[in-house]
Amino acid sequence: VLTVEDYGQFRRTTSVALSDDGSWMSYAYNPNEGDTQAYIQNLDSGDKHELGIASNIQISPDSKWAAYLLSPSEEETKKLQKANKPVIRKAELIDLGSGDKQSFAKVSNMAFSENGRFLAMRKNRADSKAEHTGGDLILRDLETGETRNIGNVSAYAFNESGDHLAYIVDADDMQGNGLYLLDLQANHLRPLDCSGARYTGMRWNETGDAIVLLRGDKPEKQKHRDNHLLVFSDLGRARESKFVYEPSKDEGFAEGMVISENAAPAFHAEDRVIAIGIRLQEAEPEKKKDGEERPNVDVWHHQDTREQSVQQRRANGDRRFTYRSVLHLDGGQFVRLANEDMRQVNIDEQGRWGVGRNDKAYRGEITWGGSRADYYRVDLKTGERQLISKALGRAMGSSPDGRWFLFLKGGQVWSRDLDSGEMTNLTKASGVDFVNHDDDHPYEKPAYGVAGWTADGEGVILNHKFDLWHLALNGSKTSNLTGGLGEKEQTRFRYARLDPEEDSIDLKKDLLLSAYGEWTKKSGYYGLEVGEEPRPLLIEDKNVGRPMKAKDADRIAMTMQTFVEAPDYYVTDTSFSKPVKITASNPQQKDFAWGRRILIDYKNERGVPLQATLALPANYEKGKQYPMLVYFYEKMSQRHHQYSMPSFDDRPHMSTYASDGYLVLMPDVVYLPGRPGDCAVDCVTSATQKVIDLGYADAERIALQGHSWGGYQSSFILTQTDMFCAVVTGAPVTNLVSFYGELYKSSGNVQQGIVEVGQVRMGTTPFENMELYHSQSPLHNVENITTPFIILHGTEDGSVDWHQGLEYYNAAKRTGKEVILLSYPGEGHHLAKKPNQIDFQIRMKQFFDHYCKGTQAPEWMRQGVPFLRKDVAEPTEMAKSVR
Repeated sequence: VLTVEDYGQFRRTTSVALSDDGSWMSYAYNPNEGDTQAYIQNLDSGDKHELGIASNIQISPDSKWAAYLLSPSEEETKKLQKANKPVIRKAELIDLGSGDKQSFAKVSNMAFSENGRFLAMRKNRADSKAEHTGGDLILRDLETGETRNIGNVSAYAFNESGDHLAYIVDADDMQGNGLYLLDLQANHLRPLDCSGARYTGMRWNETGDAIVLLRGDKPEKQKHRDNHLLVFSDLGRARESKFVYEPSKDEGFAEGMVISENAAPAFHAEDRVIAIGIRLQEAEPEKKKDGEERPNVDVWHHQDTREQSVQQRRANGDRRFTYRSVLHLDGGQFVRLANEDMRQVNIDEQGRWGVGRNDKAYRGEITWGGSRADYYRVDLKTGERQLISKALGRAMGSSPDGRWFLFLKGGQVWSRDLDSGEMTNLTKASGVDFVNHDDDHPYEKPAYGVAGWTADGEGVILNHKFDLWHLALNGSKTSNLTGGLGEKEQTRFRYARLDPEEDSIDLKKDLLLSAYGEWTKKSGYYGLEVGEEPRPLLIEDKNVGRPMKAKDADRIAMTMQTFVEAPDYYVTDTSFSKPVKITASNPQQKDFAWGRRILIDYKNERGVPLQATLALPANYEKGKQYPMLVYFYEKMSQRHHQYSMPSFDDRPHMSTYASDGYLVLMPDVVYLPGRPGDCAVDCVTSATQKVIDLGYADAERIALQGHSWGGYQSSFILTQTDMFCAVVTGAPVTNLVSFYGELYKSSGNVQQGIVEVGQVRMGTTPFENMELYHSQSPLHNVENITTPFIILHGTEDGSVDWHQGLEYYNAAKRTGKEVILLSYPGEGHHLAKKPNQIDFQIRMKQFFDHYCKGTQAPEWMRQGVPFLRKDVAEPTEMAKSVR
């Protein structure tokens, strides 16, 4: 039987990458306890190199070398941290052919040149407290073995072809500061610009023959750098050019502003337009005089559009905020695009138009997951704005060429031709409704989304619930790319992008589609030749992961997993035929009893068809009734094929409970506005009753657990039914009235948005309908509780305030209920400290075992733990051995 003592040996597979030619694959096994072990394996021969505790694994573009960072062991790291000493990593370079390795001390980052010949490695700064940011850069010629050391480098980058290396020097006292270019073929180094200033934001263009960056320093008594923009073009050619823009010499530059290094400059419009960020220059604040005390007060005002708490949490971002602007290299014209009203302007690749978002009129509105704004077309040549749509909450993005803007409004998908200004109602033109009506939040329903833009620049592919639709952006044509097969077979098709740099979809080529069975939970991939019916390539009764393709070869890596099978990696080609398993993350699983899952179909009281996934216990016997644990959140049946990875956290692990003779049910929950608690009761009890009726579960031995949103629901269900013999509720919202006025401390937001239109879905305020809020609050129904329960809560919870758990505990205790509060000092919304995670896992299992299996209740359950004994009391002997 699997126990918490066994969790340490279970591993996740991480650091997976394919070489460009598809011959090598890197991966690492990351265990719950102990050190990561990384490998690089030849996929053709099976030869494998063991790398050790490696991270940031990079395979050279020519597939001859690999470089990675090596960390000390977990035990060594703890010793260093305990002694207050730095934990230093080193780099290692391995010849993949011979297996020979070479180490380089104190390296922080590295990169191969695009042609694979050179490796650059930047070392840690000798003095981490120094004002200058430069450190030694090691450049290794992998063909000759020659190594060059370059001092005081703060940033570096190879160009696209790999024949040049650009780097910035940032030295003590700014001696030698500047931008340098190393011609790697001629082995020729030359400074492109040097001065007693600081250089930042270096970036190559896509073709690798131009560089843009900033140069500047802080004027005396000023807070921010006064930067100049530098552009070097036609590098490596006979006639190179240098462009310098000094804002102080341009009368058209924004008054009182500076170009900020907080926004790196970027090329647009075939490198003739540079996007920059500007900000207001400020005077250095006066320093406090010795012994001076200043008042410390935060003024919360009713006219604040962002609460003080939000301003505090976003202060660092606000300090670094810049206003988007552009500089046209032809003529040196500066154009400011963003201002305080329109803080966000996105620029298209062609550099003709921007799309601006002005949310001034809607700041302070109660929202969740998005907010409204007025959208404008912004002319990058003049800064002129033309309204696209007011009060828009569902923007759907711009086409790669910047000509088209797509958005959802009033349940209709619209396109806007930014060149002509013409608007087209694509929903009306196509006769297809692209809105996701299954979304049960009381806000504007979203669309299913954009699958991609067509390569000809004239169309867009939109997701429907199951199928993919191709629409001409001017509304002239519509076709169902998947021919209705998705709707017919209740299979969700989505476009699968194999090239991460792809920005459009070529409909003349064969397309790859992911497929997911809504009711079968099968998944895999289909091929699609436009005009033909999608053809299955690989469909498994498993969770088939997203494919990773080698850049220059027909080789795919992907995961496949089920409740029983860990998400290990398989390799195949784009036909997806005969996948070969490469990784084996948890071979020790064979030593443990393990269950399996089946699907349960049921309906709630409203007749809505739903599903649940049910884990059957190890060695399940048909006809025998078992104790059952119900765990839920919202929709859960899509996790049917999710591997149940034992790990140290604050949730029950299905594999553990199934291993020890439990059924584990994970049902779907759907909601009505204003009735979140009632709907949870309906869906969860309907699913539970269905499992009882099917003869799987013992009706007298069923427990319930939920955390966060699941914690709210489990706390409410506790007040409405005696179907469950024991309940554990984690980090729960228990009083919707008090919660409405509290803070989501992690973000600073007031909880009003999540309550009204977000996850809680009340659809109204407590001031408009206090009775409704009381009816859906666990606290206001506490007198109905007949079931023993435990509340888990961390005192520093940044999502649901600890007082929510405390309120519920106090009310339940005062009304004579059997309640225990497990309060973990210093912990957040989820337990983060391993001893606390283990402690909770053990206590939760003991609690459920007592009520579901009749085991003896430990002393902490019977009598509690006095405060003065909390450091010596243990839940079980098992906890002692683990710790």
